[in-house]
Amino acid sequence: MKVIGLTGGIGSGKSTVAQFLAELGAVIIDADKIGHETLKSDTKVWQEVVAAFGRQILAPDGDISRKKLGEIVFGNSESLARLNQIMHPRLGERVKAQLERYREKGVKVVVVEAPLLLEVGWASLVDEVWVTVASETIVLGRLRDRTGLSESESLARIRYQLPVAEQVRQADVVIENDCSLDELKARVKELWQGLSSRGV
Repeated sequence: MKVIGLTGGIGSGKSTVAQFLAELGAVIIDADKIGHETLKSDTKVWQEVVAAFGRQILAPDGDISRKKLGEIVFGNSESLARLNQIMHPRLGERVKAQLERYREKGVKVVVVEAPLLLEVGWASLVDEVWVTVASETIVLGRLRDRTGLSESESLARIRYQLPVAEQVRQADVVIENDCSLDELKARVKELWQGLSSRGV
């Protein structure tokens, strides 16, 4: 089984690349989705996060509001480190368990899509690291259109990630995404065909 770690800064297009890879036949493990599930109300992680940051982070339905939590942790390295200490070990366990299940099922290609793949040391779980990159101007435009975040909020999220140059340094494959969707799709297809030529 080939395991690809797909990462990249916020707004760089990794979810779009993951979607294209899924269409080509890869199985996707979405770390963000696992994070959402882990934060559902009354789970052990939910209890720990609420104990750490207070009930003001809760939405009316009792779930943790990622927006409220984000306002507390982005721009505060101590709070962010505290959240990561609670979340990442649990996420790592769940990703490992899913990889094991797919290996037993004989799946050929699994993509672990994780924004913080390199920061939390998950590179050891994958065979290749693929990084999506885009210019800051394009990223800011995408974030404004997609999330309604202000420029300062967007920049806080960008700055908190590993610098792009460092992500690129650790990458096996770099996918530049300052292009159209069709061009991006063609690039992903080319990379997929490259996997086939290597016997995957």
